[in-house]
Amino acid sequence: MWQNVDVLRENARPCPTASALEILGEKWSLVVVRELALGVRRFDAIARNTGAPRDILTARLRRLEAEGVLEKRLYQEHPARYEYHLTPAGKALRPLLLMLALWGQEWTDDAPVVAVTHSCGAPLELVPTCRACGEEVRASRDVSLQYVGDWEASRA
Repeated sequence: MWQNVDVLRENARPCPTASALEILGEKWSLVVVRELALGVRRFDAIARNTGAPRDILTARLRRLEAEGVLEKRLYQEHPARYEYHLTPAGKALRPLLLMLALWGQEWTDDAPVVAVTHSCGAPLELVPTCRACGEEVRASRDVSLQYVGDWEASRA
């Protein structure tokens, strides 16, 4: 049965979203990154703030480290204890976390638990824009996707 899944994946459209979700696509990974983005560095505090079971948290930290999203740094030698820090790849997830938080406050039944405010003092509203022209990206019609490899040619 699992061989059929591998065949399906081999034939699937290449997708950076799917690749990112292979690493980040479950709750505990993203809440770990959230905690690190908020400056929480130590295992016990991450466990407390996320509510993640310790075995799952350990596995997620190892996976995120192996994927280059975070790094661990020794802060105590005897016994060995580590802090966790976001790498540049992990720091690049901050806008995604903000977007998810704002979406969650808008579209889930949970009452807003945080006020997200920009440094100018206004409530934060993230708006995707094109860095080149500054225009807002409003819908899929504003973006075109072109495969740079030979995937589309191989499908013909």
